[in-house]
Amino acid sequence: QVQLVESGGGLVQAGGSLRLSCAASGGTFSSYAMGWFRQAPGKEREFVAAIDWSGGSTDYADAVKGRFTISRDNAKKMVYLQMNSLKPEDTAVYYCAVKLFGTSATRASAYKYWGQGTQVTVSS
Repeated sequence: QVQLVESGGGLVQAGGSLRLSCAASGGTFSSYAMGWFRQAPGKEREFVAAIDWSGGSTDYADAVKGRFTISRDNAKKMVYLQMNSLKPEDTAVYYCAVKLFGTSATRASAYKYWGQGTQVTVSS
């Protein structure tokens, strides 16, 4: 069992920045791929970014490429999402998730454990 707790969400103006954090406990964090997803009201959960176990390989949704950066610190069992140049359409609840086996993936069904989410609101 892996527990995940996200933090760092909040209200920010368009063009601003936020850094989300996800703290993991349980399991063998350094062996897991990690992902960030988001869900806006009335919309399905969508992929944002993913990182492999070592941090050497990352993947991003086209909508955030060049603006968001995913990173991890295996010693601290943390994964981060640095979000720059935020837009109102980035408003959503952001979730981190654990993929237990293999490389990172963009589909939510590949991830086993999820955090409770943190709200990000970008005002125009």
